Amino acid sequence: MDPTLFLLVISTLVQQVLVEVVPHETSFAAVVEMTSGASRIFSGEGFQLRCSVPDEHNSKWTYMWFKDADQLPQSGQKLNWWKARVRDSGKFYCQGVRDTLVGKIHTLKSLPVEINVDGGWAILQVPNRGFVKETLKLTCRIRGNLPLHEVILYKDNVEIMKQEGRNPHFYLNNLTLEDQGMYSCRVSWDKDRRTHSVSSVDAPVQALEHLSKPILEIVVDNDPKAKTMKLVCHVQYNFPAPAPPVSYYFYKDGVKLGTALSENHTVVRQTPGQYSCKARVAQLGLITWSEPKALGG
Repeated sequence: MDPTLFLLVISTLVQQVLVEVVPHETSFAAVVEMTSGASRIFSGEGFQLRCSVPDEHNSKWTYMWFKDADQLPQSGQKLNWWKARVRDSGKFYCQGVRDTLVGKIHTLKSLPVEINVDGGWAILQVPNRGFVKETLKLTCRIRGNLPLHEVILYKDNVEIMKQEGRNPHFYLNNLTLEDQGMYSCRVSWDKDRRTHSVSSVDAPVQALEHLSKPILEIVVDNDPKAKTMKLVCHVQYNFPAPAPPVSYYFYKDGVKLGTALSENHTVVRQTPGQYSCKARVAQLGLITWSEPKALGG
C-alpha cells in the first residue's frame, strides 16, 4: 500500500476512535447561583456568583462569564463584582469549557441571573418567587443607617400596608395568585428637624403553586385505522430539590385507566368519552385535577 494512503487510513481510524470515546457534551447546561449579595443592590455594593456544571463524572471544567451579550475577562468558577455602578445592571450567565483530545467542548449557557443596581435611596427586596399558601417576606432597604419612623408598602401604586418605627419588613401571609403584581415601598425619616421621604422603584412579586392545575392533551393519530391514542398530563411542579415524585392518573368518564404512573403520559384505546388526569404528590399532600376533555365518536 502506498505510504501516504496508509497514513491517511490510520489517521482516519484514530479520529473515529477519538470521536467515539470522547462524548459530545453540549447537552450539559451550566448553572449559575448567587452566593452573596442580592438581585437588587445599591450602587457601591457588590455580589458574588458561582458557576457549576452538573457533571456526574467530576470532569475538570473552566468557566466563561457573560454580561448581556458581552464576554467578561473573568474565568474562575466564582465571579466577584465589587462596588457596582448603575450601568453594571444586567443579566449575568456562565458557560463551562473542557479540554479534550478533539478540542474544547462547551456546555450550554446557564440561565441568567439578573442584577439591578439602584442609585437611589430605597430598594424593595423581593424573593425571586413565592409559593401559594406560604408567607412571602418583603424588605424595604434604605441606603445608610437612618432612623426610620414610617414605612409604607404599595401594590400597583395602591397603599396596602403601613407601619411606624424602624421595622422595614412586610409579610404577605397565605400567599395567593391574586397577590402577584408590582410592589414598591416608601420610607420616611427625620433629620435636622425635617422629614425626608423616598420611594423605591417597582419590583415584581411572583406567586407559584407547588403543583399547578394539569392540562390534559389528547394526541390522536391521523391514520383513520389507528386504534390507540396518547394522553399527556401537562403540569408545572415547583419544589426545591430533592423534590418528592409526582404520580399521574388518567380517567375516562370518571373511571381510572390503569394504575398510577411516574411519567406524565400513557397510551389507551381510542374510544369516545370524557377524559381527565390527576397529578398527586403523596408526600406533600398535593392533588390537582385537569378539566375533562371530550373525545367524540
